[in-house]
Amino acid sequence: MEVVVKKFQELGLDELYEILRLRAEVFIVEQDCVYQDLDNVDKNAYHVYLKEGNEILAYLRVIDKGERLDEVSLGRVISLKRRQGLGTQIMKIGISVAKEKYGAKKIKIGAQAYAKPFYESVGFKQISSEYMEDGIPHIYMIYEE
Repeated sequence: MEVVVKKFQELGLDELYEILRLRAEVFIVEQDCVYQDLDNVDKNAYHVYLKEGNEILAYLRVIDKGERLDEVSLGRVISLKRRQGLGTQIMKIGISVAKEKYGAKKIKIGAQAYAKPFYESVGFKQISSEYMEDGIPHIYMIYEE
């Protein structure tokens, strides 16, 4: 399995297509949620994914402080094959990328509320009450060293 970390401008057309296809498949189709996935944040983010052959198995983006939230953040976390440790693996890599590329001491996420135990398992703690985003309950969570 290969780890890929690239800025938006470094992504090839096929890579970008596969990332966007996977995000649409999970966040729009599977979750039956109509929302604006292409939010201009991608252009300044690091795109991190695990790949086997030509298939992206897990993905997330790492976003600098102030771009979306008041801290460095991770978003669009996807694991294609569930319950195989890929989500945990991509989150740990994302945390490392946030520290390395942005010097992050804190990482903030807007997590879907149902996924709270997963994010807690990699060191995040809930810091807000539940709020609605795109019709789905979310919570803010923070990771601190």
